[in-house]
Amino acid sequence: MREDGTKEEETPALEPGLRDTLLKVARASVAHGLEHQAPVPVKPEDYPPSLRRPGASFVTLNIDGMLRGCIGSLEACRPLVVDVAANAYAAAFQDPRFPPLTRAELETARIQVSVLGKPAAMRFTSEADLVRQLRPYRDGLIIEEGARRGTFLPSVWHSLPNPREFLRQLKLKAGLGGDYWSETLRIYRYTTESFEEH
Repeated sequence: MREDGTKEEETPALEPGLRDTLLKVARASVAHGLEHQAPVPVKPEDYPPSLRRPGASFVTLNIDGMLRGCIGSLEACRPLVVDVAANAYAAAFQDPRFPPLTRAELETARIQVSVLGKPAAMRFTSEADLVRQLRPYRDGLIIEEGARRGTFLPSVWHSLPNPREFLRQLKLKAGLGGDYWSETLRIYRYTTESFEEH
């Protein structure tokens, strides 16, 4: 339960077979992008109902344990299977931190898909209060201040396990100072269901 008494929305679990389906779609989209410079075309009606419903996802590419691309959506505005295909292509070829993925890299890349639950606004009275409420390794966070916005997936806790530093680095990612604070700062948290290729 959240502090305002409403139930917090958890990410609904996908059956293992559907996880595999999304991973295959993600890889197919990257492979298609190498040839056609566009995500693989997806017909939602060809997939089970849970993949046709609107969903938000992030797709991450890792090579030898190192990040090689990560792009995603925070709002569920298109069928989940379409969202995964689009974000897989974007992670491989449009992440501004990296050059476009090469064919050789695709052979060694490991793809991870994270399906997001609905973000819930957090209530807090101070930065210390906010930090106390954070749940390491469980919470993904979105920070908003004016036009500035940033997010960290729950997986980022593995490299930033300290809640205060997690928040500080997220503020920096959003283009705010690490010590920035204001009464208009908005924070949302969400959970994810994450799975990757073996």
